[in-house]
Amino acid sequence: MTHTEIFGILILAFLALTFLHSGYEKIADWKGTVAGLNEHFKNTIIKNQVSTALGLVWITEVIAGALCMAGIFQLIANGSTTIGHYGAVMSCITLLLMLFGQRLAKDYDGARTIAIYYIPAILAVYWL
Repeated sequence: MTHTEIFGILILAFLALTFLHSGYEKIADWKGTVAGLNEHFKNTIIKNQVSTALGLVWITEVIAGALCMAGIFQLIANGSTTIGHYGAVMSCITLLLMLFGQRLAKDYDGARTIAIYYIPAILAVYWL
């Protein structure tokens, strides 16, 4: 296995873990998550669509995480990075949605945290 393949596996594992765990947490406590986000977005234009927006983010997280996980298996099986690349792109889209929400809520610390996650995601898009 090459250094490039190992790098791809590690970065895809990071993204898969991040998004699949986040998706699980949202489903495990959907009502609590919606309640917390209703408060977070109470002064924004999406105050009446928080549940819908959360559903959209959840869907993109699960797709990103699943594609990254499948990308690991594809990379190990035949060295191809196609699925992993799609997972990385979906990860970036998911993080941009989250960043938009944090900026909308004027939560600049939250936006900064998302930017930190964006760095490995965009590296994965470039690398894979």
